[in-house]
Amino acid sequence: MKKIVHLKASLLTGILLLHLSILSAQFATPEKIRADFRTMLQRPAFPLNPSFQSIITDSVLVEKGFFYSEATEKVPVLIYKPVNGDLKKWPVVICLHGTGGSKEGMKDLLYRFTKAGFMAVSIDGRYHGERVIQQAGENKYVDAIIKAWQNKDSTRQEHPFFFDTVYDLWRLVDYLETRTDVDPGRIGMMGVSKGGIETWMAAAVDTRIKVAVPVIAAQSFNWSLENNRWQGRAKTIFDAHVQAAKDLGDTGVTKENVKKVWDKIVPGITAEFDCPSMIRLFAPRPLLLLNTENDQNCPLPGARLAFESATTIYRSENALDKLKIDIEPNEPHRFTPKHAGMTIEWFKQWL
Repeated sequence: MKKIVHLKASLLTGILLLHLSILSAQFATPEKIRADFRTMLQRPAFPLNPSFQSIITDSVLVEKGFFYSEATEKVPVLIYKPVNGDLKKWPVVICLHGTGGSKEGMKDLLYRFTKAGFMAVSIDGRYHGERVIQQAGENKYVDAIIKAWQNKDSTRQEHPFFFDTVYDLWRLVDYLETRTDVDPGRIGMMGVSKGGIETWMAAAVDTRIKVAVPVIAAQSFNWSLENNRWQGRAKTIFDAHVQAAKDLGDTGVTKENVKKVWDKIVPGITAEFDCPSMIRLFAPRPLLLLNTENDQNCPLPGARLAFESATTIYRSENALDKLKIDIEPNEPHRFTPKHAGMTIEWFKQWL
């Protein structure tokens, strides 16, 4: 019996090593991906020039202000901090909103994190919240993506779909490290949908982010294209895809023109910067991946490729205790109460 168990264990180990070698062959090395992603998003340094005002309530200290990530990019910030506590330096959880949301939409979660003993921080993503003045019938986020798609000057290429907000997040961490009330060794990040994608992108590359929870965000852009399941993600910026189809002379939005848009505005998203590739960079830091069964934006079969990639690398580094994956059954693309509770508990355990 012991010999059979030993053979099974050896076979399993061999399969896992083979799987890991296949992944290594399929994707660039983590070091190369990290360097490539940083190089692509590199831009001239600019002073943070932060400015904040404080409001003290009975239960929480609120700070509202901004910093500059670039010369022309003023990033609005909302900070919630416990009023009472013995800590002089707080652990921080960065909380990111989804498409069409804002930092104010994260207030309930920010408050819950302060009750759990954290400083909680949220920003407005590019072309969201205070970073735009919306007129009736306008969608400045989609307009910016169309402009980026139609841009002909490669030296002035914007990436409003995920990538530019990732850069803002790295600069947010730069700012947090300057604060005397922040423990720079205890900074975590979570995000929902768009914010979850920005979480696995930013946190995978930036090792200063010690714990991460991408919510309804793990997926494979490449799998979605190859398996005709791109529609959910495309619908989040559908008018941009419609315009691109017209620009290309196509009669409608198709797999082929969707890929052309993604290749232009989020280059590499179906290759080295796709989730199954980038998620490996987070190991062995604590990572909680939360998805739902019926998510059209993040189809579960594609998400499972990211889960398998993460599991393989965490097992290879003897860090499976720091990886957790939960798929809530019979749920669409939404942040469920169960997953909100799991998110807070994960940061309490690891940050």
